[in-house]
Amino acid sequence: MIALGGIRKLHLDPTKPPVLDGISLKIAQGETCGLCGPGASGKSLLLKIICGLVRPESGTVEVAGADLFDSTADELRKVQSQIGYLFQNNALFDSMTVFENVAFPLRQRARLQHESIEEAALAERVGEALRGVGLATHIEKMPSQLSGGQRKRVALARAVVARPPLLIYDEPTAGLDPVTTAKVYDLLAAERELMQSTTLIVSSDLDALRRFASRMLMIYRGTLCYDGPAAEMADSPNPVVRQFVRGELEGPL
Repeated sequence: MIALGGIRKLHLDPTKPPVLDGISLKIAQGETCGLCGPGASGKSLLLKIICGLVRPESGTVEVAGADLFDSTADELRKVQSQIGYLFQNNALFDSMTVFENVAFPLRQRARLQHESIEEAALAERVGEALRGVGLATHIEKMPSQLSGGQRKRVALARAVVARPPLLIYDEPTAGLDPVTTAKVYDLLAAERELMQSTTLIVSSDLDALRRFASRMLMIYRGTLCYDGPAAEMADSPNPVVRQFVRGELEGPL
């Protein structure tokens, strides 16, 4: 589903080393991977590269067999329509209701495929997604009327409503209380089981991430320093990985 080859992305400050320096990896269809690393290590940047939102200085990105940076704009948008992306800051449209925010990917996909979508079918799908995150009664509200946890759940509903084959979550539980965090992970697990999608998730909650993902990836100083089973991460031969798992990693990136 995802194949990265030698991804290199330079820092905005040319005196600093590259943010990403030769990242290569493959993620198979149906696999669940967790991506971790210290703050500002390039995790969110890598997700945006995988989605075709940011172009690296060098390297290749293939998603579902398509080379993202050797595609036309229309081809790229079609690949992106197969990706459900939960942004770190939720990225809801402030001028749209909850319903219209969640309906947006369905309308976009129909437009790209030159298909029409019946309003009744659209409403049913959006309602189903919002019931799944416990917000069916908030359908006509604006994002400004919701709590932080509710906005996160609306963004989750929008990410999964089109049932895409690839789901990417960037810090889905950032800033949430423990109870809401547990509910969000339950929702992510339910969606994964329902759709059998390929899932890539970034989270600072390392313990929860290792329980959710079967495979872990860790970025440190621009390189992939761990790629292996979540259960074996704490016993990695790399001392940097072990220190990170124990919360003891110090010093600049």
